[in-house]
Amino acid sequence: MGTLYVVGTPIGNLEDISQRALETLRQVELIAAENPARTQRLLARYGIRTPMMRYTDAYERKKRARMQAILAALEEGDVALVSEAGMPGLADPGYELLRAAVERGVPIVPVPGPTAVTAALSVSGLLAERYLFVGFLPRKRAARQKLLASLADAPYPVVAYESPHRLLETLEDVQATLGERQMSVSCELTKLYEETRHGTASEMLAHFQTRPLRGEFTLVIAGQDC
Repeated sequence: MGTLYVVGTPIGNLEDISQRALETLRQVELIAAENPARTQRLLARYGIRTPMMRYTDAYERKKRARMQAILAALEEGDVALVSEAGMPGLADPGYELLRAAVERGVPIVPVPGPTAVTAALSVSGLLAERYLFVGFLPRKRAARQKLLASLADAPYPVVAYESPHRLLETLEDVQATLGERQMSVSCELTKLYEETRHGTASEMLAHFQTRPLRGEFTLVIAGQDC
């Protein structure tokens, strides 16, 4: 039986990858990728020609078949799991493959790399000895407001992901449910148009209403005691 390597890949800048991660991607028998087109850009940049296949799909039938193919590959050799960006398993469908590997007793080894969570926290200006990561906020407004309200008493920062299409609505919801707490909003981290803004929800709303919204956003919201 092979080993499943959980490999962190850049969240933007392709130079943000470790030598160990590159060697792992070169030496495994197969790369299981969330988005092969995105991963191919990384492989081409470093001259890596390891075979690759998608490990997930919007259709359950295809998803199961692809997962079974990767588990079969693990019977023969090592496989590297990579997400579209960052660490697999964090707010992405890689957890399903990881869970299946755990159930089968497959050895799993992390090869750590960047994540938007820690990158955004590091520049948030908020004390982050502890934090609560809630992943992508719900798409439906009522569910999103309910989740935010449940976090009102959290004593430490809350980190959440949001899409550009819902950012303004979400900032309105943060203001309505959590008040004018200090927060940071980061977008396009490590990319050409990288930006991190600090202030209250209303200040963030005023800023982002006046500019084009690109890529995914990472929100860091102060806890009740921050």
